[in-house]
Amino acid sequence: MPFVRITLSTDRPEPMHAAVAEGVRRALVSAIGVPPDDRFLIVDAQPAAAFHVDRHFLDGDRRDPVLVEITLTRGRTRDMKLALYQAIVANLSEVGVRPDDVLILLRESEREDWSLGGGKMQLLDEELVRKYGWSPPEA
Repeated sequence: MPFVRITLSTDRPEPMHAAVAEGVRRALVSAIGVPPDDRFLIVDAQPAAAFHVDRHFLDGDRRDPVLVEITLTRGRTRDMKLALYQAIVANLSEVGVRPDDVLILLRESEREDWSLGGGKMQLLDEELVRKYGWSPPEA
């Protein structure tokens, strides 16, 4: 049940915003097994002048960055994370985002760090999360 915030430039056409969100969602499904209907994404468009990103840090060639911030519960392996990064880049390339422009930040948290309404800790309710097609990672 990841939460995703995507920040991109207002210079990118509006239809691309939804396409980028869908590309990230598809990558989460294919690479780490997120249920297909599990959708918690926000797309935030900012003026190009708001991005202060080193264009060439670590041999990059960043021109029009798309920042993908993903918060999710702990438990994915290094290989799963790499597969996720690669799937995101591949999917976003299909909609016109250059691979070097895709910046991904993964934040892991504990299941008790989430409340999805009502002041409850839904991710601690194994029966409830399985009902919605999510298999929590093993500790």
